[in-house]
Amino acid sequence: MLRFGQLKIFLESVTFPFKSNHQTMLIKFTTAFFFLFLGIVSGAQPLSKADKQLLSAFDTLLMSTYKSNETGATAIVSRKGQVIYKKAFGMADLELNVAMQPDMIFRIGSISKQFTGVAILQLAEKGKLSLQDDIKKFIPDYPTHGYTITVEHLLTHTSGIKSYTGMKEFETIMRKDMKPMEIIDVFKNQPMEFAPGTKWNYNNSGYILLGYIIEKVSGKTYEEYVEENLFAPAGMSNSGYGNDLKIIKNRAKGYQGGKSGNQNADYLSMTLPYAAGSLISTVEDLWKWNQALHSYKLVTKESLQKAFTDYKLSNGKPTRYGYGWSFSTVQGSPSIEHGGGINGFLTDALYVPVEDIFVAIFSNCECKSPGDLAPKLAALTMGKPYDRKEIAINAAAVKEYIGVYENEDGEQRIITADGMMLTSQRSGGTKYSIKPYEKDKFYFENSLSTIVFLRNADGLIEKLQFKSRTEETEWSKTNKPIPSGKTAINVDGVVLESYVGEYELAPNFILTVTHEGGKLMTQATGQEKFEVFAETKTRFFLKVVDAQIEFYKDDTGKVTHLVLFQGGQKLEGKKIK
Repeated sequence: MLRFGQLKIFLESVTFPFKSNHQTMLIKFTTAFFFLFLGIVSGAQPLSKADKQLLSAFDTLLMSTYKSNETGATAIVSRKGQVIYKKAFGMADLELNVAMQPDMIFRIGSISKQFTGVAILQLAEKGKLSLQDDIKKFIPDYPTHGYTITVEHLLTHTSGIKSYTGMKEFETIMRKDMKPMEIIDVFKNQPMEFAPGTKWNYNNSGYILLGYIIEKVSGKTYEEYVEENLFAPAGMSNSGYGNDLKIIKNRAKGYQGGKSGNQNADYLSMTLPYAAGSLISTVEDLWKWNQALHSYKLVTKESLQKAFTDYKLSNGKPTRYGYGWSFSTVQGSPSIEHGGGINGFLTDALYVPVEDIFVAIFSNCECKSPGDLAPKLAALTMGKPYDRKEIAINAAAVKEYIGVYENEDGEQRIITADGMMLTSQRSGGTKYSIKPYEKDKFYFENSLSTIVFLRNADGLIEKLQFKSRTEETEWSKTNKPIPSGKTAINVDGVVLESYVGEYELAPNFILTVTHEGGKLMTQATGQEKFEVFAETKTRFFLKVVDAQIEFYKDDTGKVTHLVLFQGGQKLEGKKIK
């Protein structure tokens, strides 16, 4: 279940509710069957050889992930204000065998946040609110625990308010239709997580409050406001507020990964995402939205610049986030972007202002993220593809890189070697293979992230620099020994068989344990299968990540539950089957 993001274990990076774009996932057609080509939208000019090669590269990249008989996607690319590519791949409805079409409508999840942000800016321009207003001005009885929480804090995820999608109570209300104030009542009495403005923590509650403020100030419902003041002036005729009761033509069906393949996405009342993630749209409408914004049809240049300014915490640290957009780079060029994750759908959209390139990809399954594909399409359009190729290195070079590296927070990144292959593992994270593409430079397989090793004046490696599209950190090499690996013991097959079953780590998030050929295997919902190794008869460990599992029995010897230990946390899973 997607819970407006994804719950992941065993992995180094975690994506987040309705969510954003700080996320990374690994994803993988032949030209026949069920992909539809809308083609080049513009026109009369014949394609240059370079453009033909570019569009062919787009096809190759997208077809490798969104295959003809599987869940699908739509994609759009524009350059210098002209759409140069718009296609659909795979299936919109697996049960009815309906192929995806380029103008199909998707839930866009957290991309909705930028619409909420622009609505707030419009109201600020009209003098109906200020970004520095205390939220108590609009909700007088809201418990702020002695702090001043501003509208801007809500926009930038720096309010310190607890995000309701991360609360246990959220699981009990997912199917319930609720009014905005009823949703606010779910989280408003929770303790503050930090003082406003001192930390950044992705937060759906903040955008629920913003939706309520929009309604109170404008006198319209959130749905009415965005349709009249955002969709209509932008020409977005295929966009709206998500509603499962309404007949909406060309709406794609949403799916999620399951134990035996894809399954229909878990039901979610679309009243709950509200101003944080409730909107539906097409890739072309999202392009129209981008065009309207940057031609200042919706807000002034000054207001838009505020939305695109990297908000800084009280200590001066940048958050890489503005008012509903996050900030990154594509091959060195600044980008403005956001992703969305909501039950059945994953979406991603980015804009590279200097080159005037816009890309959006919508997927109708939680199992296939477009998160790395969108920047790859943008990079291809720029003529700077991510085309790192592995080079050979010798055993002496491999040995140089091995070690324990620490960042300023004391976290460790351990570089080890499996033969001639180097691996990188962050504290409590997954062990990933890294491959050399230049001297002292390595890339993560199936990822845009890189590691660069830095040498001192004597030519000795003293640091490594980790770079992803959302993070750039330095880690100093230490003299600490590589943590010794645990030694596995043999456990009788009868004992292993007693652990077989399904364990519920969270509602609809299951860890399945199987006994295969003398090996105990674990597989979390929507993730790969990993072998676990016995440390004792009841405690097992993973080799791919620093995590352990302990099985517990009742007085009769029957296994009742397990506990997953990872990253200093414990997660209990009751045996349900």
